[in-house]
Amino acid sequence: MINDATLTSYVARIRLGDRVALAQAMTLLESSHARHQALSAKLLDTLMPDTGNALRLGITGTPGAGKSTFLDAFGMLLVGEGHRVAVIAVDPSSPVSGGSILGDKTRMSALSRSSDAFIRPVPSGGYAGGTSQRARELILLAEAAGYDVVMVETVGVGQSETEVANMVDCFISLQIAGGGDELQGIKKGIMEMADLIVINKDDGDNRQNVAATRQMYQSALHILRRKYPQWQPQVLSCSAQEKRGIDAVWQSINAFYATLSHSGELAALRQRQAIAWLHQQSEDALLRLVFTQPDFVDAYQQTEQAVAQNLLSPRAGMARIQQFMQRRFHI
Repeated sequence: MINDATLTSYVARIRLGDRVALAQAMTLLESSHARHQALSAKLLDTLMPDTGNALRLGITGTPGAGKSTFLDAFGMLLVGEGHRVAVIAVDPSSPVSGGSILGDKTRMSALSRSSDAFIRPVPSGGYAGGTSQRARELILLAEAAGYDVVMVETVGVGQSETEVANMVDCFISLQIAGGGDELQGIKKGIMEMADLIVINKDDGDNRQNVAATRQMYQSALHILRRKYPQWQPQVLSCSAQEKRGIDAVWQSINAFYATLSHSGELAALRQRQAIAWLHQQSEDALLRLVFTQPDFVDAYQQTEQAVAQNLLSPRAGMARIQQFMQRRFHI
């Protein structure tokens, strides 16, 4: 168990790649208990010099695109080349019970048995973006434990694509052909965020559909503004089931890193992400602090009741809350 007395020991174990210590550290970071929050902050601060050396990949895609099957095949390819692979697999939480299936280990059967891989299923916790609020910190822990490729698999709903794109280096969108989702992928802005688009299930009778879909995405990419001036997003196809085309995806990822590293854009990207993360955490902390003030809570609840009873519009309610905050906190 991690506590103040054992913290130094756990730091040493994590640096040595101890999987049990890593799992317990991740559980500590996910805890919302105030005492655990202070301890996890101390743990992260100590391990920060050991972070930042991994490739950070994001994998998202439409439901049924075969993300877990792809990750299993892709992860085993990397392990075979001598890499240590960590997967942070975010499962959707139930809006009713708050529970999560957390079944990714069963879907990544080969990778979950590898001693050079670590899979951490985490619930999204109902977070609007679809990714765990602690996913960024879990990436850092995996890096400190010596994993040189860290992948975040998102639930692929709502704004999850934006969330994961803001915490990784290379954002990979896994798509399928023949399911009627091709144009939907373009409409929801996925093209503007993806560094690689990979069309999975390029096998059997589906190969002709995949070829047509790949051409459609390639044509669309040429008329969109690039995410990075130095990098032209690529469209690839593969069959995760047949383990075909996976090596080409890895080659494209390496090309992406070589291009962005050489231009200095990769370092700048990580700096922007770190600052954005600080801003987000500061806003969350300030909001929690405000709601600890009894007079503000009373004013907020009264405004909430007025809005619920149609005595105030939400906009007028927000104006009332803002005015209260200006008087109360002199802002």
